[in-house]
Amino acid sequence: MKHSIAIIGDGKLADYVSMNLGGTYSITRCPSVKEAHPNHESLALFLHDSWDPIEHVKAEEMLRSSDIPWLRAFFSFGEAIIGPLVLPDEPGCSQCADSRLFMTATDRRELFQIKEHTMNETNPSPDPWGTNFAISQTSLLIEDEVHRFFNEEKPQTARHIQLMHLQSFRLSRHFFLPDPYCSVCSELPEDTADSAKITLKSSPKTSPESYRCRSIDELQKVLSKDYLDGRTGILNFKRYDYLSPFADTVVNLPLLSGNELNAGRTQSYAHSEISGILEGLERYCGYAPRGKQTTVYEPYSKVEKYALNPESIGLHTKEQYERPHFPFKPLDPDRPVHWVWGYSLTEERPILVPETFAYYSLGGGEGFVYETSNGCAVGGSLEEAILYGIFEVVERDAFLMAWYGQLPIPRLDAKTIDDAELQLMLYRLQHTTGYIIELFNATTENGIPSIWALAKNTKDDGLNLLCAAGAHLDPSRAIKGAVQELSGMLLNMDDVFKKEQKKFEEMLHDSYRVRHMEDHSMLYGLKEAEKRMFFLLDKRMKRSFTDEFQPVRQTVDLMDDLQEVLDRFKSLNMDVIVVDQTGPELKRNGLHCVKVVIPGMLPMTFGHHLTRLKGLDRVLTVPAKLGYVKQPLTFDELNPYPHPFP
Repeated sequence: MKHSIAIIGDGKLADYVSMNLGGTYSITRCPSVKEAHPNHESLALFLHDSWDPIEHVKAEEMLRSSDIPWLRAFFSFGEAIIGPLVLPDEPGCSQCADSRLFMTATDRRELFQIKEHTMNETNPSPDPWGTNFAISQTSLLIEDEVHRFFNEEKPQTARHIQLMHLQSFRLSRHFFLPDPYCSVCSELPEDTADSAKITLKSSPKTSPESYRCRSIDELQKVLSKDYLDGRTGILNFKRYDYLSPFADTVVNLPLLSGNELNAGRTQSYAHSEISGILEGLERYCGYAPRGKQTTVYEPYSKVEKYALNPESIGLHTKEQYERPHFPFKPLDPDRPVHWVWGYSLTEERPILVPETFAYYSLGGGEGFVYETSNGCAVGGSLEEAILYGIFEVVERDAFLMAWYGQLPIPRLDAKTIDDAELQLMLYRLQHTTGYIIELFNATTENGIPSIWALAKNTKDDGLNLLCAAGAHLDPSRAIKGAVQELSGMLLNMDDVFKKEQKKFEEMLHDSYRVRHMEDHSMLYGLKEAEKRMFFLLDKRMKRSFTDEFQPVRQTVDLMDDLQEVLDRFKSLNMDVIVVDQTGPELKRNGLHCVKVVIPGMLPMTFGHHLTRLKGLDRVLTVPAKLGYVKQPLTFDELNPYPHPFP
């Protein structure tokens, strides 16, 4: 008995495929979805000479309920697009493929608008590149897919699309991940208190010297394959940074708002690519809740018993909120906002966190504070992600604590560090860039080693100073992280600095002109700004590395390291809250993404007008606890200038 196929479409491509398959299969023809009446066919083909997106949406609605697999093929903007093969009981549909395909394009906004406009058109004109030769070649690809499907061979378009450029006839195949926001095939689970609960588990390290639970070799097998693709990937391109002293790789995350560049900085381009992909996935998960659907929309006054106290994370001042065009409004306890469930590891209970704080709040909206990627991290296990999220919170807090308090933190003698790799890194950096690196111990009361690294130019041109930071249980790793950050910026920023130096000079005299992330670094590229670093750049004695830091305790399980860190914060009466940001795209490979919130810690902000310190009394009291000053500071005594964090 012949297999039955329904072919929907009335153009030349549908005619050609129907003619070629007619001798092998039982064919039913319909000009459009409207006239189609599924009758237990084994497969449906939607074939058009142009892009007709409304037909694909209707096909999803009709064939999912009829439990019939289907494949589409059409011509659009000089390409033949074949796929995906849509299985009615699996995620990953035609709308997911369109979404991924559009997002990687430079004209992504226009493509979404064109689709919306075309949805209202009837009988769109055939694509001019759909010639007879193009039809015949596309037909061969379709027929091959049909044969594979019925012969139980793996189809080329299962969770993939094939693209054939109709000028060169170059064929490419592209994997895509289901879109968690897809209205057709995705069902996001509800965000609930129960689902937010976290039970920490053993997470064995790859080696006692490592602080990771997944090896680079293991991650290399899946990360580029699943997430990096120029046409359908979550990340759409990579480039090697040959200007950097080390093997840096930049990976791009395309967003509707623009491109988000993510840097991987290691001693190997292959490893940097992995690092860049992981950072890109962290950003992707941090922009919106992709793994759950927000369910709580209430004013703080009604959920106060179960919610994070907004004042504990630092607010803007009344004067800031009243500035013209300030993008955020004070939190009205009686105004409803969206909340997501997090989990307090200290109190072992679910806790509500404002959604615009748990995820990026760059655009205002419901947000009452400006929040970036503070505390966000990706890991090979939940425990690993949480540990590195804590490190990032600590790193930024320690840097800002030293800056606002203008603390004379200990200067380290780099020559006393017994780490051959680090010594080679410092040597190479100085001899390839002309910058010398000064290292400072910025560790605060939590005892987690925190480093402030400062690069000082020895040349006559280029940026004068550049700063970076790092935090880790292993102080050598904290230093390496900070040095890697510096290396990726030192030479890359010189051209911009030279071209726009006048603008940065204006910022020196008006701090409120510092509006963007890069402004903070560029401002301190000016030699005139060096005097603001007086608390670091005096002639005090350098301290031995071994005098400043205790030997590192080696463990075989990340859970032991995480528990040690949690115990430190508990002893300080500081809560550690985790919001699980993991999307289904990461779950497929056992990756986890979190945002760690530690109320009271100083948040990194960019743009001097967006500084957040109100309610964070630690910035006043910790300098005295550490012995840098005799009594707590006042807000009027804090450093009034924009910070130099890159």
